[in-house]
Amino acid sequence: MRKTKTILGMLLFAISLMFTACSCPQNDCQQNNLYKASVDYKIVDGVIVLDEPQRAPGQKSMIEFRAKPLETVRVGFVGLGMRGPGAVERFTHIEGVQINGLCDKYAERAERCQGYLDKAGMPKAKIYSGEEGYKQLCESKDIDLVYIATSWQMHVPVALYAMEQGKHVAIEVPSANTVQECWQLVDAAERNQVHCMILENCCYDHFELTTLNMAQAGVFGEIIHAEGAYIHNLEPFWKHYADNWRLEYNAANNGDVYATHGIGPNCQAMNIHRGDKLDYLVAMSTKSVNGTKIVREMMSEKTDTCMHGDQINTLIRTHKGYTIDMQHNVMTPRPYSRMYQLVGTEGFANKYPTQGYTFKLDQLKAVAGNDADAPNIEALDHHSFAPASVVEEMKAKYQHPIQKEIGEKAKLVGGHGGMDFIMDYRLVYCLRNGLPLDMDVYDTAEWSSMGELTRISIENGSKPVKVPDFTRGDWNKVDGLKFYYAE
Repeated sequence: MRKTKTILGMLLFAISLMFTACSCPQNDCQQNNLYKASVDYKIVDGVIVLDEPQRAPGQKSMIEFRAKPLETVRVGFVGLGMRGPGAVERFTHIEGVQINGLCDKYAERAERCQGYLDKAGMPKAKIYSGEEGYKQLCESKDIDLVYIATSWQMHVPVALYAMEQGKHVAIEVPSANTVQECWQLVDAAERNQVHCMILENCCYDHFELTTLNMAQAGVFGEIIHAEGAYIHNLEPFWKHYADNWRLEYNAANNGDVYATHGIGPNCQAMNIHRGDKLDYLVAMSTKSVNGTKIVREMMSEKTDTCMHGDQINTLIRTHKGYTIDMQHNVMTPRPYSRMYQLVGTEGFANKYPTQGYTFKLDQLKAVAGNDADAPNIEALDHHSFAPASVVEEMKAKYQHPIQKEIGEKAKLVGGHGGMDFIMDYRLVYCLRNGLPLDMDVYDTAEWSSMGELTRISIENGSKPVKVPDFTRGDWNKVDGLKFYYAE
């Protein structure tokens, strides 16, 4: 009997070890075994691999997709709370635009935006409101583009309905919250052959555009590593989100739920799905301290727990063997930062906390050549940022064509220093000229999928997670990121 008890005890101990090894390693991980991923997955050689649906009959790839040119882009805005009104105002400064629809759950918000149209001397737009007012807007025959700035939870429902009505869509960030939703956006765009663009404004920041142009010109050599983040203490802002939607989302979800500001510019510089692709990621999270405190103060009637860790860290490896380091923190009093670094074999770019570049002398000479605009590179120190005079001359030399075209007007119109206006301007320009957009539906899906992919990694003990190939094998059909212009 004693021997039997001993054997039974050993078996129970072994089983307990198995369950312990599979459990969430974080302290106070209340969500363990509560979350089910939106897409089925299996673990292959220690890597989590999500199921990837095949392209359905009748669907076509959206790589370099060109829609029929629109002489006038007739736009309808859905979601006029925090970000939407600014978009309406910016569109009044863009040639070839007609604002025909204004929609919000609350009618008074939509009505207030008529003031921007009045100021610009534009006709009043039709007002849509209520829980499903967006459906009427999407069904309207005088709308070509639906611009979505709702709560995150409504991004996909509105976008899917709009695309099924044959409308192009532009969606605020993140455009989707789950991998399943990302596939739904891809399938709807491919099925209806309409654009689905993520409104990632940071890709149009002046520093990012200049740095991207340098990278594409080979100034940094081979880019082997990049860093990006969204670090922004939202404590002063939580109460301003309608119906408390954003805090409720954070309370219920872990992972890098707002990754697009950091990853978008990096993916462009590294030509993701334009010659390379995101391969796999590993993520981990701290426990929730400040998040739980804020949730208990503002949501005590609904919950007293916050699933979202105060700090999220993610490492991504690409198919070609490059890496991306990502951070997310909206809970602690850190200075605002998107990090944004490019590490190349011949140079380095950094935006936060100090803007600067570092160049290898030989590389700088090779790039500069005998050009009259070449910077003065005497006494260049590889161990520190290049002197301000060199940086300014290089920034002038490599100013992005988009900045040359519209940069000064963008600064006057505004929107995060002008990057919002450049984003909107390029969207309208490409639609009017029937050109591929700067950011396609696969960018929309790849960048938005980070939220759930990082959560899956975290809740499986920080196991590697394979990033789905939303292009379905077309990731190397285009050689490098291109910004298209009319002939």
